[in-house]
Amino acid sequence: MAPACAAHYRARNPSATPLYRLFDAHYDEVRGQWEERYERRYGFWRSFVDEQVLRYLDCGLFENGFARIRCPDCAGEYLLAFSCKTRELCPSCAAKRSAVTAALLAEEVFEEVGHAQWVFVIPKMLRLYFLHHRELLRGLARTAWETVRELMSAEVGDEGMRPGMVSVVQTAGDLGNWHPHLHALVSCGGWTRDGEWIPVALVDEQAAELLFRHKVIRLLQDVGLLSEERTRLLLSWRHTGFSVHNRVRVEPEDGAAVERLARYIMRPPISLERMAWDGVGEVCYRRKRGHESAGLREREVEEFDPREFLE
Repeated sequence: MAPACAAHYRARNPSATPLYRLFDAHYDEVRGQWEERYERRYGFWRSFVDEQVLRYLDCGLFENGFARIRCPDCAGEYLLAFSCKTRELCPSCAAKRSAVTAALLAEEVFEEVGHAQWVFVIPKMLRLYFLHHRELLRGLARTAWETVRELMSAEVGDEGMRPGMVSVVQTAGDLGNWHPHLHALVSCGGWTRDGEWIPVALVDEQAAELLFRHKVIRLLQDVGLLSEERTRLLLSWRHTGFSVHNRVRVEPEDGAAVERLARYIMRPPISLERMAWDGVGEVCYRRKRGHESAGLREREVEEFDPREFLE
């Protein structure tokens, strides 16, 4: 008797998901009204969006192509629909990419040392600059790296010391809104030029916030986007909106936890598990569990006009 396969493949049904049905129903309408209704708020239409959406709407559908998979042990067969492999739009492909990349990082990149998750946030007043000048997102990632490197080097008194860091620019907030910020996995220490490992137990969050704030402001000033008057206004606020957090830590021997964090920082912007739409009324989107703002519990589920959610 042939051995039975350990797992049974279940084909997904992408066209039944609320995100797919939303794009299928309203994408052309939003696209046609972009210049009139949305361009002022979200900038010019970006040409690559059409291709990404069309690929997403073809993803996982057998009529658009498939492969026949045969198990060499049990001779069982199944059909596997081709995927779109879009960068972030497709939740399925984005989740697969994050899982593969996280496994690669855990196996071949991360050393067996302690790591911490760092989160870098900028104020709402500055987020529009990065919406209309997305090339600056690379500079935003660089300011985060320089903040970590300079503070760790100062902590051990060695300017040549370098920590390990993998950073990801996320542009979506909890409700899919425009919210550019960075997540990073950073080694709890660094290496000298001679390859010696030097642990760093803690980097002060307030010091990191102040240095990160200085570097982001300088980045925007250097390209002529942030005036001195607007800078003074920003710095006059008691809470400027900048923040740096680095309290989530994993031990050197916990490689599985590092991989989970790597998958988390590369998560897609929209979660199908938190989204619901009946095809007629409002789009319902549930906040992450435990999300709070200013110490007050916010409404757990938000409702959106389908077109507004899509744009």
